[in-house]
Amino acid sequence: MNIVSKISNDDTRIKDYFDLLKPRVMSLVIFTGICGMLLAPGVFSMHPLVAAIAILSLSFGAGAAGAFNMWYDRDIDAQMKRTKNRPIPSGKVPSAEALGFAVVVSLFSVMLMGMATNWVAAGLLAFANFFYSVIYTMWLKRSTSQNIVIGGAAGAFPPMIGWAAVTGDVTLYPVLLFLIIFMWTPPHFWALALYSNDDFTKAKLPMLPVTHGAAHTKWQMLIYTLVLTAITLLPFVLGYAGLIYGITALILNGFFILSNVNVLKEKQGFKQAKLMFAYSIFYLFAIFGALVIDHFV
Repeated sequence: MNIVSKISNDDTRIKDYFDLLKPRVMSLVIFTGICGMLLAPGVFSMHPLVAAIAILSLSFGAGAAGAFNMWYDRDIDAQMKRTKNRPIPSGKVPSAEALGFAVVVSLFSVMLMGMATNWVAAGLLAFANFFYSVIYTMWLKRSTSQNIVIGGAAGAFPPMIGWAAVTGDVTLYPVLLFLIIFMWTPPHFWALALYSNDDFTKAKLPMLPVTHGAAHTKWQMLIYTLVLTAITLLPFVLGYAGLIYGITALILNGFFILSNVNVLKEKQGFKQAKLMFAYSIFYLFAIFGALVIDHFV
């Protein structure tokens, strides 16, 4: 019975540390990073084991940044319904252990990426981790309503890192992939911020709905979505992608704009904001998936 109990406790502890890595966020990072690799010239000359290590490094790097974020934000996470059950505020993982875990995993991911692929990819991974952990988490998040706009750059690096892991350089195409995620992040996160406004207000975080109100936020979401639409069409316009992607992007953006309009029209409650948030996740997967399918078809 003691052995069974110990195994059960060990499994629970592993899960708690895995939760520190923000696995749901990590899934988007992994997917867009893989897409960046698949779109890079010469990807099939890359050894499968090296490619797998690159993906693992990217995953660990993103997870380490998430763990650092949880460590630094443990005080505000404890105040919000959405985050109060995270490993640190719930007491499942001591804060000191979480910090040590984040630092070790971050350093490991960068070194592994550099040794397995190249130091351009490793440098981009290190900078993305630094940007999210220090620039966004420690500075922007608590100081400006533009926190997610500027800080969103950290989450836009994965396809560029994936590309660099294959080629050892960065060209215009991976920059476009970066810009797609960069412009997608504000409307995606602000949809969440609208229906989580009470939480952010309680934690005294200067999210846009808190500082400027719901109406202003909804208009900003629409503006960013329109700019995002233009950027997502650039791979087709510039000849990087073909008709399959071009048509798919138009359809996906049409529904994204429509979801924005529905949010803008909603006078009470945040049902449409929740629907838009859910669609935005599907949208990003679909946009990058369409790029890859078009590339190989």
